[in-house]
Amino acid sequence: MNSPGSHNHSAPVNRFVLLGFPCTGEIQILLFSLFSMIYVLTLMGNLCIICAVWWNQHLHTPMYILLANFSFLEIWYVTSTVPNMLVNFLSETNTISFSGCFLQFYFFFSMGTTETFFLSAMAFDRYLAICRPLHYPIIMTVRRCHRMGACCWLCGFSSFLLPVYLISRLPFCGPNIIDHFLCDPGPLLKLSCVPATSTETICAIFSSVLIFSTFLFITSSYALVIRAVLKVPSAEGRKKAFSTCGSHLAVVCLFYGSIMVMYVSPTAGNPAGIQKIVTLFYSVLTPLFNPLIYSLRNKEVKEALSKLFRTARCDQRQSLKN
Repeated sequence: MNSPGSHNHSAPVNRFVLLGFPCTGEIQILLFSLFSMIYVLTLMGNLCIICAVWWNQHLHTPMYILLANFSFLEIWYVTSTVPNMLVNFLSETNTISFSGCFLQFYFFFSMGTTETFFLSAMAFDRYLAICRPLHYPIIMTVRRCHRMGACCWLCGFSSFLLPVYLISRLPFCGPNIIDHFLCDPGPLLKLSCVPATSTETICAIFSSVLIFSTFLFITSSYALVIRAVLKVPSAEGRKKAFSTCGSHLAVVCLFYGSIMVMYVSPTAGNPAGIQKIVTLFYSVLTPLFNPLIYSLRNKEVKEALSKLFRTARCDQRQSLKN
């Protein structure tokens, strides 16, 4: 790997070096094994949620349709970064092309943005179900739920076009070493040959508006939900209402807690090591935790998964007999 000072500062950069986690070869192998296991478990967990919703007619409701979309999103969200990170653990160069870097930047943050919209849609669904139960079947039809999901995907993948475009138009003439395991806007802005104050400000404002607007929408929805639940006369009714929201609230806290540290002010001077740890948390660990949270706290999901596993075992036994 070349040192930053060895680059020609007059030549435009056509590739970047993702520094990742610099350590000894033995530790690299250990990290490769650990993240490979996390990646496989994440794929399996979210696929189980999708299959449980797909094959169980009882779960073909807006709440679980949104959950299946969310799990599908998590699969691609973690896939946008982890496979490349795993390759870099076994590579000596750790390079990524200029276009590849910005493609990763676009897809990773577009899917992260889509996640904020899905979390908002799921909060709105719970608000309608608990605060407007009589109107819920009329307002939140399956067809309208599909449209809402499509809108989340469309808005998520169109919202981050401007920041990606602005940063990609900056001049990069060296050094080309990104002290991160993915193409993140903060380290990229620091590599620009000219001061990028206006681009940095626009990206910070954009991230802040996106994060806080969706977070306030979710918290407002749950404030109304909690107020309505507290008015329920029976303890059993309150417990059931809270149980349908607890999983979603846990996911919201995990996701928003970490992204607010990073992207409300993307170049606020956080040490690179802290940036990597926080990014690992919301980009790698939360997609692993989410199916666990939903399956452990939701009775219907647990029953659907048990039924799915029993069916799979029966089919396996039948095929062995044949």
